[in-house]
Amino acid sequence: MSTFSGLTTAYSGLTAARAGLDVTGQNIANATTQGYTRQRLETAAAAPVRPTHFGTGIRAGEGVLAQGIARLGDAQLEARVRITAGAAGYTAVRAQAFSALEDGLQEPGTSGVSDSLQKFWAGWQDVSNQPEKDAPASALLSASGQLTARIATGYREVEAQWASVRSSATGLVGEVNDAAGQVADLNRQIRSSVASGTSANELVDRRTTLTATLAGLTGATVRDNPDGTADVLLAGNALVSGTTARALQITGPDQLGGAGPVLVAWTHRPDAPAGVESGELAATLSLLAPAASGGALAQAAEGYNEFAVNLADQVNALHTGAGKGPFFTYEQDRAAASLAVRPTSREDLAAGDPGAGAFDGSVADSISRLGTGTRSPDAAWSVFVTDLASAARAELQGNALAEVSATTALQQQLGATSVSMDEEQVNLLEYQHAYQGAARVMTAVDEMLDVLINRMGIVGR
Repeated sequence: MSTFSGLTTAYSGLTAARAGLDVTGQNIANATTQGYTRQRLETAAAAPVRPTHFGTGIRAGEGVLAQGIARLGDAQLEARVRITAGAAGYTAVRAQAFSALEDGLQEPGTSGVSDSLQKFWAGWQDVSNQPEKDAPASALLSASGQLTARIATGYREVEAQWASVRSSATGLVGEVNDAAGQVADLNRQIRSSVASGTSANELVDRRTTLTATLAGLTGATVRDNPDGTADVLLAGNALVSGTTARALQITGPDQLGGAGPVLVAWTHRPDAPAGVESGELAATLSLLAPAASGGALAQAAEGYNEFAVNLADQVNALHTGAGKGPFFTYEQDRAAASLAVRPTSREDLAAGDPGAGAFDGSVADSISRLGTGTRSPDAAWSVFVTDLASAARAELQGNALAEVSATTALQQQLGATSVSMDEEQVNLLEYQHAYQGAARVMTAVDEMLDVLINRMGIVGR
């Protein structure tokens, strides 16, 4: 065994310790970097070379080999983060939308439809008591105008919310396309790094962050490939395949009540839905769906229309029967938004039976009593408000549970993959001592060689 081999062994220890210090420094530098996964130097003992005819004795090996830098990620935890992120994104969007719908009702309160209904019925009661007076009639017409305005405002708020969600869907699709393009580009870089034998850990971290974003938006799943690339799938169809990214687009109506549903389709195949099953984008599509398909916004708009028709028809049935024509007018397709009061003065009101004289208020009294009973407009509005509030509460509870699951999954992932400063400090000392030890071995070998080369055979000269 050559004495010079000791230098090689010591040098391999220096190199490995220095690489370990570099990896530890990288971990410490990125301890607060979002999405960074801690790394570890992988080493192995170098096997002794095969002895030659000139070699004798036992060979201890050839030092240490730095085999690579491992990324200490956990595929199962990363997959769970993606799954829970999709569920949390879905419930968050729906909970926010239902909360906005509930807030738009302004119930209970002085600005809600219930309060306006009470003033409306009270106005008819006052007219029934004083049908010949102008003041009660003016007060009734004012209360009627406030009621129709409040109903129309509620309906238009739903229309505005639908348009906002529709715009949000377009923005979300843009985010998905951008993230998919970045994943495809990172796949290209990672594949090149793997092929050349260099570390791609930081690139994988960036890709993992992007795929988690895609999962939160669309519920996408990820499939790893042997060449280091990763495919991103939507319902089994590739959004990203290796270094190729496919784009999505929004199709369907631009306004509430338009023909057909709002869908996400492939740009290269507009007739093929993309199959977005979870995440923020899926929740957005569910909100934009037609009422018959469970679209919350369309159902809310339909609820406003049904209430407006119910109110108008019940009042008109009594008012028209008294010979004064309808009290309310509306357009059938947009009853809530178009609901209007036809009379403009006391003379246009049907307060009583035309043949009973100017002091008869029987019709007005009958209309005032429409606010009571199980089939009254008030009861219908109460059911609408209660159902919407219950649905909003259920969505909020579902979102709370989904957020807990997502937070737990993320914490578990961080616990397994994030940098521990205490651990890195220990590693720092360990590699430092290893470096010093290897340097000491090299110094000892150097001194041995100095004796062998420069001092042997000179004793007694």
